[in-house]
Amino acid sequence: MDFLSGLNPEQRAAVILPEQSALILAGAGSGKTRVLTTRIAWLISTGQVSPHGILAVTFTNKAAREMLLRLSAMLSINIRGLWMGTFHGLCNRMLRAHHLEAMLPQTFQILDSGDQLASIKRLMKALNVDDEKYPPREVQNFISKNKEQGLRAHEVEAFDPYTRRRVEIFAAYDEQCQREGVVDFSELLLRCYELLTRNQSLREHYQSRFRHILVDEFQDTNRLQYQWLKLLAGQHNALFAVGDDDQSIYAFRGANVGNMQELTRDFHVQNVIKLEQNYRSHGNILDAANALIKNNLSRLGKNLWTSENKGEPLRVYEAPTDAEEARFIAEEARQLNREGIHLAEMAVLYRSNAQSRVIEHALVSAGVAYRVYGGLRFFERQEIKHALAYLRLIQNSGDDNALLRIINFPTRGIGARTIEQLQEAARAQNISLWQAAKQTSGKVAAFVTLIEMMTGATRELPLPEAIDHILLHSGLLAHYQNETGVKQREAQERLENLNELINAATLFVHENEDDSLTSFLTHAALESGESQAEANADALHLMTVHSSKGLEFHTVFMGGLEEGLFPHQNSRMADAGVDEERRLMYVAITRARRRLYLSFAQSRMLHGQVNYSLMSSFLRELPEKLLHWITPRIATRNNFSSPAYSTAFVPKPPPINMSGLGAKKCVSVQNSPWHISQEVHHAKFGEGVIIDIEGGDSDMRVQVKFRTAGTKWLALEYAKLTPL
Repeated sequence: MDFLSGLNPEQRAAVILPEQSALILAGAGSGKTRVLTTRIAWLISTGQVSPHGILAVTFTNKAAREMLLRLSAMLSINIRGLWMGTFHGLCNRMLRAHHLEAMLPQTFQILDSGDQLASIKRLMKALNVDDEKYPPREVQNFISKNKEQGLRAHEVEAFDPYTRRRVEIFAAYDEQCQREGVVDFSELLLRCYELLTRNQSLREHYQSRFRHILVDEFQDTNRLQYQWLKLLAGQHNALFAVGDDDQSIYAFRGANVGNMQELTRDFHVQNVIKLEQNYRSHGNILDAANALIKNNLSRLGKNLWTSENKGEPLRVYEAPTDAEEARFIAEEARQLNREGIHLAEMAVLYRSNAQSRVIEHALVSAGVAYRVYGGLRFFERQEIKHALAYLRLIQNSGDDNALLRIINFPTRGIGARTIEQLQEAARAQNISLWQAAKQTSGKVAAFVTLIEMMTGATRELPLPEAIDHILLHSGLLAHYQNETGVKQREAQERLENLNELINAATLFVHENEDDSLTSFLTHAALESGESQAEANADALHLMTVHSSKGLEFHTVFMGGLEEGLFPHQNSRMADAGVDEERRLMYVAITRARRRLYLSFAQSRMLHGQVNYSLMSSFLRELPEKLLHWITPRIATRNNFSSPAYSTAFVPKPPPINMSGLGAKKCVSVQNSPWHISQEVHHAKFGEGVIIDIEGGDSDMRVQVKFRTAGTKWLALEYAKLTPL
């Protein structure tokens, strides 16, 4: 088998493991995709299983496509029977096949994040919910988070009126989605899990079929995803999980790094193979990454190494201000480019998006071309979402979100009051907006006629021609073509994007057996979450560390290495928060192949004020022998026990001026943790001190004087307030 040649001993051992569950700890740059793909090829080519008996789970559609291309090159047989894709994509496939058992219409549509939010806002308005007390985006997060934990509304514990109201909205939202025949991303997985849980014959069918289940990026799985995998694996199937606990950086999305240790217990894993040979970076970069991550105690443990040389030391730059730090990065990037390193081979990483502004300004001033990685994705652009809404309504007339998006776009004289009356009629009769619209006259009736005409005209057309017809007759093309003045250039770009939608449909038809409109809309929804950088021009990449995962560059600039910024101050407030920040730093370091710059500023402009900072504790965890300081070192820098390097985030600001507020005593309400003169932190307003308290235990309010946001009254039932 030629595809086994070139594997190192550990990679080969992972590929040819016997039919049993295994955990492959794949370090950064250790060739995990090659191992996963080769494992599938080996299982098929040795006759242990047919493509029909394999389920392979990835975290992006791009990764799935890459693996399928590699497999096609390795094997000379048809692999169409193999199920490979993301959790959401695979669950969608299963629900489409068993839509009746899942209690869904065959043409159910998938709500992306924006459409889900619009649906929640519409529901809250119908229920007369105060959107200031219950912000729709927070309600959206509440619903998604609980679904990702495998919980329905009736299973959520609600110990207070605020949570009980959110649970009520959750339940009403699920009812609305069921009525309209739509599902959100979290619902795809939860609905599929519930289907397999209650339907024994269906569960046993898939357990019998998928003898081998392979999972990429296992450290990024959440609780429900792991439970879904366990259901499919049953008692006898082999679960082959590849991941790196040191690169688990998505806890904010629900990822549970503990799933890796649970896997070893639940599946009695005897084979934990460590892929530690790195094929990306020079030795000094890997030594720095190893030294940093060993400070995380609850890890499975591995040590990256390379057969290449040690390379250059890590360059460290201390700037007096964030502007000077940015200027240094810009000038250094320009100089490296003059020396022959392409700008596209360099990246500037930062912990927070707010850091990019000053860097962008410096790059513009220095004449360095750059690209902010991860802007709006193609299927998330305004004009594309408008076009897809027409397609969605034609496919499923019960899709109220789609109707609301396009009923007056392009403008056709249907005002807000008319739309409200339409919604009231739909609620009163418990019917969809489309059914209510068909009962009207005037401009709404004209809209209904337009949709019905386009539905009839496109029914027998090939998908690209159907989209072309809708773009023309909906008025979208004319709307952008008629733009003048300052909007003309933007409109031209939107027209190009609409033309690209036709190209996307053409390619979709070429690559997929099922070229139906439903499948294309599903493809668009699933693709909308994937980020892609612009192509062609040689440009420096700017991105957050989170966005950099999976990428690599010749040269990496890591800026803003200051306490409170990286590690972020919020990490101190979460369990194992600093551990995740350290893993994030580990990811940043291991993006560099040959050269790595680490920089920090003595002062930084944040929220309109100058903040004075300390060097990040992560820098102090790197061995001095691996570092080359570009700037002169101050005398105390090597004295790591110096009080100057305490665990404080930043030097404590002057005390809040309490003058003129009255001589209130330091009092507290019985059985309450809050008292006057107590220092507190608010997620939005920052640090402050309590200057007054009123109300009882159930309806207590506090008045807080914040350092930068003034004085505010906050209801403790809802305020995100924590003691300092």
